[in-house]
Amino acid sequence: NLQESESENKLDGETASDSESKSEFGGSPSVPTSDDTPEVLNRALSNLSSRWKNWWVRGILTLAMITFFFIIIYLGPMVLMMIVMCVQIKCFHEIITIGYNVYHSYDLPWFRTLSWYFLLCVNYFFYGETVTDYFFTLVQREEPLRILSKYHRFISFTLYLTGFCMFVLSLVKKHYRLQFYMFGWTHVTLLIVVTQSHLIIHNLFEGMIWFIVPISCVICNDIMAYMFGFFFGRTPLIKLSPKKTWEGFIGGFFATVLFGLLLSYVMSGYRCFTCPVEFNNDTNSFTVDCEPSELFQLQEYNIPLVLQSVVGWKTVRMYPFQIHSIALSTFASLIGPFGGFFASGFKRAFKIKDFANTIPGHGGIMDRFDCQYLMATFVNVYIASFIRGPNPSKLIQQFLTLRPDQQLHIFNTLKAHLVDKGMLGSLEDA
Repeated sequence: NLQESESENKLDGETASDSESKSEFGGSPSVPTSDDTPEVLNRALSNLSSRWKNWWVRGILTLAMITFFFIIIYLGPMVLMMIVMCVQIKCFHEIITIGYNVYHSYDLPWFRTLSWYFLLCVNYFFYGETVTDYFFTLVQREEPLRILSKYHRFISFTLYLTGFCMFVLSLVKKHYRLQFYMFGWTHVTLLIVVTQSHLIIHNLFEGMIWFIVPISCVICNDIMAYMFGFFFGRTPLIKLSPKKTWEGFIGGFFATVLFGLLLSYVMSGYRCFTCPVEFNNDTNSFTVDCEPSELFQLQEYNIPLVLQSVVGWKTVRMYPFQIHSIALSTFASLIGPFGGFFASGFKRAFKIKDFANTIPGHGGIMDRFDCQYLMATFVNVYIASFIRGPNPSKLIQQFLTLRPDQQLHIFNTLKAHLVDKGMLGSLEDA
C-alpha cells in the first residue's frame, strides 16, 4: 500500500519535499477561484452554454480593455507611466496576497508590512535612477533633487538595510523556515514584477512605438490563439495549460506577425509614436517631436527571387522598423506564451484558478500581464543590443556638470584625438 501511495504521488508530480512544504504552509491558500461576472452579463447570457458564455464574457471585457488602452495612449506618456505603476502595484498585491493567505494562519508578524516596505524601497531605487537619467537638467537645477541624486544609491541601500534588519528582528522560533520562504517569495515577486515593469517605462522613453507595438503583439497573440484554439483546436499543446492547443499556438503566430507588420507600418508614419519621449525643461512637460530616424523612413527592399514569382513584385517599400517588428511579434508568439505557462504552473502549485477575480472572464491583472513582463524584458534587451547607440545630448549634459578644469582636460583630449584622425588641423594650427 505504501509503494502504491508513493507511486500515485509521483504520477501526480508531488514529491516528499512537496508534501512537507504543503504541511508547513498549511495547505492551499484560500484565494478566489471564480470570476465575479457582472449580473447584467449573467442575465443577458443566461441561455448560453458555459463554453459560449465564457467566450462572450471574455470578448466583451477584452473589447473594453482595448478601448481603455487606446484612451490612455491618447492621454500621453505621463498617464501611461502612471498606469504602468498602478498595474505593477496591483500585480504585486495579487501575488503577495496568495502568500499572505498562507502566512497569516501562523499569526507571524510583519510579513505584509515588510513586503510593501520592500516594494517602496525598490521603486524608490528604480524611479530615482530613471529621474536622474532622463531628467538630468531638472535634477541639477533643484538643490534638494541634486542632493538626493548624488546620494541616491546610498539612501536606497540604507532603506533596504532597515527592512532587512526588521525582518531579522521578526523571526519567530519554530517558524524560521517558513519566514525565510516568505522572504524569498517577496524578493522573487519584486524581481518579476517591479524590475520588469520598470523596463516597460524605459522602453517608453525610447519612443511610444516601442511600448505600443510589443504590448499590442502580445494582446493580438492572446486573442488570436484563443480564437484559433476555440474554433479549430484539437491537439493539446502543454499539460500546464490543458486548454492551449497547437492549432491556437500556430494560428496565433501567423496572425501576430501579420498584425505586427501592419501596425508598425501605420505607426511609423507618425512622429508622436516614433520620437523618443523627452522632458522639456522650459515647459516642464514631455515632448515627442523630432526628425524621424532612419528606422522610420521608407526604404526600398528587393524581394527574394523565390517570392517574386508568387507576389509579382521585385521590390517593396517599407519602414526598417517593420523588420524589427517581425522579431518582436515572433517573440510575442513563440516565447511570450511561456510567461503564461509559467504563471499556469504557479497557479497549479497553489491549486488556484486565477491570481484574483479583478476582471470577469480574465481573472486578475497578473493573469493579463504574465506575458507582458517577459515581453518588456526582451524589448529592453533588443533595444540595447540592436537599436540604441551613444546619446550625445546626455554626454553633453554630464560634461557641463564637471568642474572647469575637468571640462578643459576632456576638451584637449578630444581635440588631440580628432587631430590624430585627421578630422582637424594640427594642434599648432588649431
